Amino acid sequence: MDKQEINNGLIERLEQLMEYKSLNQRSLSKEIGFSYSTLNKYCNKKSNTIDFELIYRLASHFSDIDTNWLIQGTGEMLLTSEQPTASNENDRLSKLIDTIAFQQDTINNLHGRIKELETTNKRLETQVALYIGKQIV
Repeated sequence: MDKQEINNGLIERLEQLMEYKSLNQRSLSKEIGFSYSTLNKYCNKKSNTIDFELIYRLASHFSDIDTNWLIQGTGEMLLTSEQPTASNENDRLSKLIDTIAFQQDTINNLHGRIKELETTNKRLETQVALYIGKQIV
């Protein structure tokens, strides 16, 4: 699953959450204290990334929403009655932060690997150009 598919899934779940809570983009942004223009950009898929701040505010504001569902699409949208909500809020947010930190580390590692491959590619292009006697522009 690529980054765009992950973002699209998150946006679909966000739209389900807004429908469930009877909110539109403007009322949701006002309720959680998040920029309407940024939220609108996400919902209209005009951004390749989604800020941690949005996820954090959603998880903090809607304690009845399962963060695993919100982030990963697993389980049900609403926490069941067997799952504690208020008493486990810190654990829930801690797990959310850990998940996001892990995903950010993965992204950073992939960016580093891309830079390494770009360097190797440039070196190989230079070697090929020297081999065939052409100059690289």
